[in-house]
Amino acid sequence: MSLDDPVLAIAPQTQPAAAGSGIPPRFNCFVTGTDTEIGKTLISSAMLHALVQSGVRACGMKPVAAGAELRDGKWHNDDCDQLTAAGNVHLPQSITTPFLFKEPAAPHIAAELEGVSISPVPILAAYVEINAASDAVVVEGVGGFIVPLNDEFDTADLAEQLALPVVLVVGLRLGCISHALLTVEAILSRGLKLAGWVANETQADMAFADENVAALAQRIPAPLLGRVPRLEQPTAEAAADHIDFTQLPHWPLPNPI
Repeated sequence: MSLDDPVLAIAPQTQPAAAGSGIPPRFNCFVTGTDTEIGKTLISSAMLHALVQSGVRACGMKPVAAGAELRDGKWHNDDCDQLTAAGNVHLPQSITTPFLFKEPAAPHIAAELEGVSISPVPILAAYVEINAASDAVVVEGVGGFIVPLNDEFDTADLAEQLALPVVLVVGLRLGCISHALLTVEAILSRGLKLAGWVANETQADMAFADENVAALAQRIPAPLLGRVPRLEQPTAEAAADHIDFTQLPHWPLPNPI
């Protein structure tokens, strides 16, 4: 799919299968975070790894990514590559990441540098294609929950249009309580379901980390799925060992810690 090709504004089909249809409800979700560089890709990859281990066709999608380098004649983004490696459904990059930019900057800035306007239409059309090819889709946002994509559209608008349950990744560091609670408020204000949250230790020696997690667990109206320590080798498999995804709606098979 080229960004120059005409596409139809197709509404994503995210509703679970009707009761009595004989088709099990599918698992799809939108992963967001309290900030950039707090572990969204690690947790999204862990989720994809667990889905694959459950025996389903799972595909990751990062609709917008900024920061790419040319390797072997192809533009690569590390986050996108990690999602691809963790899933078992492999589609063209133009589908899994409709907007990939070279400059590691805020998406609307990176897009402007390349003379591109980020539109929701190619993203929603790509999501429909991924949904049709997979049993489960994990959509990873970019940056925090509200990041401008163009002058009138941001990542919270995108999440609202996709209408998927949201998993929040909280990077444990000073200030994370306020960042997390403000993000939760923003998610709920859009009418979205907060399905769960993950505490990710972004530093090994955060003071009062346990107390911070306890304060968040008391205030976030969704289950704590797990707490991922600072990993020596931050792989999808290693992170998945610390997360109980079975608390998420329509998770396909048991995957206890």
